[in-house]
Amino acid sequence: MKRLPRIEQYGLIGDMQTSAHVCDDGSIDWLCLPRFDSAAVFAALLGTPKHGAWQISPAPARGPVPAVAARRAYRGDSLVLESEWNTPFGSVQVVDFMPPRDGAPQLIRMVEGLTGGVPMVSALRPRPGYGRVSPWIHEDGGRMVAEAGSDALWLDSSVAKAEKDGCIVSTFTVAAGERVAFTLSWGPSHATAPEIPDPDAALASTLAFWQGWTAQCTYTGPDREAVVRSLVTLKAMTYAPSGGIVAAPTTSLPEEIGGARNWDYRYTWLRDASTTLAALLGTGYRQEAEAWRRWLLRAVAGDPENLQVMYGVAGERDLRERVLPWLPGYEGSAPVRVGNDAADQLQLDVYGEVVETLCLAHERGVAPCGDTAALHQRLVGHLAERWQEPDEGIWEVRGPRRHFVHSKVMAWVAVDRTIRLAEAGALDVDLFALVELREAIHHEVCTEGFDPVRNTFTQSYGSAELDAALLLIPRSGFLPPDDPRVIGTVEAVRRELSTPDGLVRRYQTAGGRAGVDGLAGDEGAFLLCSFWMVDALALTGRTGEARELFDRLLALRSGLGLLAEEYDPVAGRQLGNFPQAFSHMGLIESALLLERLAPSPSPGADVLVAPRHSFDRRVNADASRAATTLARTR
Repeated sequence: MKRLPRIEQYGLIGDMQTSAHVCDDGSIDWLCLPRFDSAAVFAALLGTPKHGAWQISPAPARGPVPAVAARRAYRGDSLVLESEWNTPFGSVQVVDFMPPRDGAPQLIRMVEGLTGGVPMVSALRPRPGYGRVSPWIHEDGGRMVAEAGSDALWLDSSVAKAEKDGCIVSTFTVAAGERVAFTLSWGPSHATAPEIPDPDAALASTLAFWQGWTAQCTYTGPDREAVVRSLVTLKAMTYAPSGGIVAAPTTSLPEEIGGARNWDYRYTWLRDASTTLAALLGTGYRQEAEAWRRWLLRAVAGDPENLQVMYGVAGERDLRERVLPWLPGYEGSAPVRVGNDAADQLQLDVYGEVVETLCLAHERGVAPCGDTAALHQRLVGHLAERWQEPDEGIWEVRGPRRHFVHSKVMAWVAVDRTIRLAEAGALDVDLFALVELREAIHHEVCTEGFDPVRNTFTQSYGSAELDAALLLIPRSGFLPPDDPRVIGTVEAVRRELSTPDGLVRRYQTAGGRAGVDGLAGDEGAFLLCSFWMVDALALTGRTGEARELFDRLLALRSGLGLLAEEYDPVAGRQLGNFPQAFSHMGLIESALLLERLAPSPSPGADVLVAPRHSFDRRVNADASRAATTLARTR
């Protein structure tokens, strides 16, 4: 029986159209082909090996071998994963990667002998349709092929291969200096077979791609390794043909082990993609912003009044949610869902996220676009008509709509950034009307969304609950960081939503009964919210505490530098879909902000601007005064 690995024991490889999850025991347990949101051909991550997996590891035929690799690392700043085993017979390395696609999608696994002679086994069990379909496995011209419906998987290797009980099995011994390569290629079953690949050439081109891409990074401050690894992870979640960015490359990894808070994140949320692009823009990457802007125009099309909060990676609108009952779920966390009904929700904050990113792109020198300006004007016009409605909010509650304070603050952001662009001559709008609208939103939030007795903003109008999204108020510029209401809110969130070790929960869940989100059960600390706390502490002058929390969050990363959506501080493990764009975006933004607020930058060094909610302010040497000047005062 295969052991149950923790989420953080997986590494990510990908080709910027899909990705695979490689466990530290040498098994690939998740792979969707040909896209992120296609049906999985390996779904053991949400079930068992019988639902599809591909194991390459030392064979136990001649005695016990280690269950997991002794060393795992990415090669440099790439997405090429190396796993090394030390056995009684010698040492061996498996190199896993997916070349940036130029033709058929390929997954390449190279077994390299380091010392001695190590018996190895490759057992590939393809199960298309999320682990439900047993394919027809046969030989075709010396190649093994597994066909099921419209899908065909082709396996090429120099070693002998045989079908056994639904697996394609190879047993071989690799000696020091020898290399055995396996390549799995996908293609439509009715089409011509994909070309036989050259693994060595593919490895060289893959490494060259990542070396060239990471060389564009402009960040040179503290924790650069963590920032670059997060950038590579975000790039890996970009769907290259369209510019769409998935929130995570997995579905239904649980927010609570054994619980039902399991969602499909393999789509492009406007919010997640916008904030991810802000992090990329803040570190020197403009091309991704231009590609996303084109994706936005295509996805929203001529219908901004029916803006969805998420789309498929190529702009698809129909993301209907369904359950896969044949998959038991990760550690029994059911149901397993594909699709996401939250696509049809009203979430007013996305207008602010989108407009904020368009504004930031303009400030970072992305060329103006008339079509985008027209879309921008229509989005803000529609927001002006709807901002007073209740909505489902940033956390996509499945309970009744409310007047969420964060949603209203982000509506204010959308109007404020539109005014800024108009003042810069980039938009032709009625400034007087927008200024009045901005004032009206601000007044209502400060009146209806603030509890003067507790000196804190609340989750929604008239409620007593708190929400970690309130930590964004100073970064948004809605109020300056030294405003007593901001300081009171940060303290309240820290007091009521923090775990004993300082991590932050989104809001209070209700355990066995349905809470504000309409769901029973609990969840872990939300990593993005914990990075928001880093930012809030830094902006309110407590840079030492901010740095301490940031270092604590860095320590939660997996050995490969990856973060899921949440963290369970009791069990000491990651939770939720993995890796999560939100978490890695938060890491990058906090690193940039902390570097900007550092009291003594190196002489002559460029001072980087925080990538999101950034304002044209000079940073003083004194950190507390710097925090105040970062926010846009009214």
